[in-house]
Amino acid sequence: MREAIHIGRNPSVDPDLQELVGRVALGDEEAFASVYDLVVSPVLGVVRAVLRDQAQSEEVAQEVLVEVWRTAPRYRPDRGTAINWILTLAHRRAIDRVRSVEATAARDHRAAVMNHMPEYDEVSEQVEARIEREQVRRCLRTLTELQRQAVTLAYYRGLTYRQVAEALTLPLGTVKTRLRDGLIRLRDCLGVAV
Repeated sequence: MREAIHIGRNPSVDPDLQELVGRVALGDEEAFASVYDLVVSPVLGVVRAVLRDQAQSEEVAQEVLVEVWRTAPRYRPDRGTAINWILTLAHRRAIDRVRSVEATAARDHRAAVMNHMPEYDEVSEQVEARIEREQVRRCLRTLTELQRQAVTLAYYRGLTYRQVAEALTLPLGTVKTRLRDGLIRLRDCLGVAV
């Protein structure tokens, strides 16, 4: 079995910390004052090592000591020394604070990004749609009459190739060829990348 490592003052001079924590578990305020005096410096040291900010370190150290007061009945001497239990609480609370600060910063960053996104502009959307429609109409005028009829029936009225062929009284192969050629011309006219 390893020899216990003691943090802080000489343990032989101090009252038994485990006994004090046991009394704190019973609600003994004087015992808590003694525990506070014994562990406040090591707790602050552990917290400061993680947070590196004096004000936050002091705040978290106070939270840890309040937690010791509230959770003293949960301390189990068979699982470790009282000082190790308290310093573990301090380390965990400091890590929680770091994670909380990081999560807040990430959330604030996402909110800032969302606030800078342009809002939906209905007028500009309508103008763009009108320009696109006019460009499509202009390009449709460059097609041959048969290509324009085939494209209009297939894409504006939703007819199948076979229905377009029947409507124009042309062979199915001819309609497919005219549609393909018309779409290629439209693509080139509109400047759409393939």
